Amino acid sequence: MDREFQIFVKPAGSACNIRCSYCYYKSKEDIYSAGGSLIMSDEVLEEYIKQHIEATTDKLIMFSWHGGEPTMAGIGFFKKTVDLQKKYLPAGKKIINGIQTNGTLLDDEFCIFMASEGFIAGISIDGPAELHNIHRLDAGKKGTFERVMEGYEHLRMHGVTTEILCVVGSHNADDPLKVYDFFKSLGAEYITFLPLVNRKEDSLTGVTPDSVPALSFGNFLISVFDEWVEKDIGQVKIQLFDELAKTAFNQEHTLCILKKTCGGVPVVEYNGDFYSCDHFVNGEHYLGNISDISLSELLDSSRQKSFGEAKLLTLPRYCRECEVRNMCNGECPKNRFINTPDGEPGLNYLCEGYKKFFTHCRPFVEALRLTWLTSASP
Repeated sequence: MDREFQIFVKPAGSACNIRCSYCYYKSKEDIYSAGGSLIMSDEVLEEYIKQHIEATTDKLIMFSWHGGEPTMAGIGFFKKTVDLQKKYLPAGKKIINGIQTNGTLLDDEFCIFMASEGFIAGISIDGPAELHNIHRLDAGKKGTFERVMEGYEHLRMHGVTTEILCVVGSHNADDPLKVYDFFKSLGAEYITFLPLVNRKEDSLTGVTPDSVPALSFGNFLISVFDEWVEKDIGQVKIQLFDELAKTAFNQEHTLCILKKTCGGVPVVEYNGDFYSCDHFVNGEHYLGNISDISLSELLDSSRQKSFGEAKLLTLPRYCRECEVRNMCNGECPKNRFINTPDGEPGLNYLCEGYKKFFTHCRPFVEALRLTWLTSASP
């Protein structure tokens, strides 16, 4: 049986050395409030690596190290990781490690190691200093921009393939080209824009002031897209724009938020606990621990399958009849908490912005499709 998954594994749990004001994962430390180290033990690490390799049906085995801040586990942890991966790697298969980091703990030694082992690094940057430092602060409430740039330069200097992850919120949504041009000035080749949507605790449909307004997010994407089409196709890869191209070629989305169903991106915490999704790390979506139930069983479990299928089954009629549904598929279930124009629940908070963006891009997608069909004709 083919099994498609990408696990966000948390080698340091929710621990982080900085204090981004919009972080949704910091609160997860309450789940493990008994204290003690949040660093994954050698025993759990070895069991996880062994089970992850056994569960992978593809020739390419992808490990995704997330947090919190995964580099808090230390370079020694990742050296052990690589040694164990080589120990259990079957003939004919290949391993790639991806790590998502704030960049502030990276130095030459860490980056030389990552380069030598073929790591891919995602680094979080929200734009130039005046935008980045609004929310991405350290424990002393000081901006982290300069330290992040030092980490980014270490990555670049040593040839580590690097992707910039930019959180788009109310703090930078009105400056799309300022943000995008800054990333290009850094030599960025891979960029992901992640919308900030944090719900108010006392509201079923409201969001916090730092969240990106739906229409602002759509306008942000349109501005960047138009600039990219005019100047940067083939030079800069932007994740959402790559997904657009897939619809032109009748290909399935690879990004979980745009798939018809989800459930392929679960979480394994530092102690081996398995949760259905990075945005659903809670008691309801806890499925077990890899020391008791194998990773393959957890991935194939009826509860995990039901979690993924619910995305499609709960799609409102407004979405099912939408002309750009195949580009969006209702986006991430965590954001589906407002009502449709006719009052049906389950519409994505970002719908207005996504619909404007995807509609704007349809001529480009159709032109791609026509070019593809023409080139494929005998």
